[in-house]
Amino acid sequence: MTVRIIEKNEDIITISDLINDIKKSSKIDNSGTIFTFEGIVRGNEPGKKVDKLILTTSDKEKTKNDIENIIEEIKLKYGVYEINVVHYIGEFYTGDSLFLVAILGAHRDESYDALKNTIERVKFEVDFKKKEISNKGSKTILAGG
Repeated sequence: MTVRIIEKNEDIITISDLINDIKKSSKIDNSGTIFTFEGIVRGNEPGKKVDKLILTTSDKEKTKNDIENIIEEIKLKYGVYEINVVHYIGEFYTGDSLFLVAILGAHRDESYDALKNTIERVKFEVDFKKKEISNKGSKTILAGG
């Protein structure tokens, strides 16, 4: 399991990096699928143009631990072998990567469900704060938004 909370420009990890890392798992011979997700900044929202997004967390270590706990629960629930997560914080613009996930599992159904559950739980349960700056002003969005 890899979980990293990275300040933008501190390090650059891509989906390809997560895939290459997950393929080094001792469970690769038992695996039949890798699912990935890359969440990016959307530039258009209904009725407005988003100029930038500032993503923060009040405690990087706690945030990392919270994600690790979510991953352990999901691995047990769905029986997948590995889940790697990278979440960036900092200032972002349209198309910038914010959130990367890679799942290694034996079969596609449970691996896909594990991916969806990871995405939703990190979005709704982890302490991130987004400040969206658009042509209509700024808006702060807490976890779950």
